[in-house]
Amino acid sequence: MARWEPNARERLSKAALELFQERGFDETAVADIAERAGLTERTFFRYFADKREVLFGGSSELHDLLIGSIATAPATAGPLETVAVALQASAAMFEERRKFAKVRQAVISAHPALRERELIKLVSLAEAMAEALQRRGVAEPAAALAAEAGMSVFKLAFARWTEDDEQPLSRHLREAMEQLKSLTAGSGGPSRSGRGRRAAPRRRPAARSRER
Repeated sequence: MARWEPNARERLSKAALELFQERGFDETAVADIAERAGLTERTFFRYFADKREVLFGGSSELHDLLIGSIATAPATAGPLETVAVALQASAAMFEERRKFAKVRQAVISAHPALRERELIKLVSLAEAMAEALQRRGVAEPAAALAAEAGMSVFKLAFARWTEDDEQPLSRHLREAMEQLKSLTAGSGGPSRSGRGRRAAPRRRPAARSRER
């Protein structure tokens, strides 16, 4: 019978991120992660299929949360509003893992293969959200457009959030969605600082000298 190790998953995740930062993703082996966590390789594979899963293991949880939130959104909500509700529902999950998310993003950004996998994951989420919208009665291509737009909002908000130590993800999501709505409404929307560019003052034509 396998020996139970308290907080094994958390210990392995923490050790992996530390080593990814210190040595790089490619230079870190599963054996190194297990040793840093004070566990065995066998224990590692009990929780993760490989070392990439330390970074992407929460994808199914995010998928279920987004799809469930779309299904339970108010019946009167339009497609984009429904997507916004789902994105806001995911914010709390990420806030609980803010430190992990920031380090994870830095590791992924530094590794091309991991960036590619992250993009594939986001595409898969957008497709699942589009299918969930269709089950609510949203026709194509509106369902796909709303889901893709939502993923663009999420990517922008998430990137800003990982660089921000103060504002919550929910605020960045709300601001990014407002900017999208302003853009589709035909206005450029406010700048990130909340102040648009001021138009250059119009020069008055020089006064003509009066003939005496």
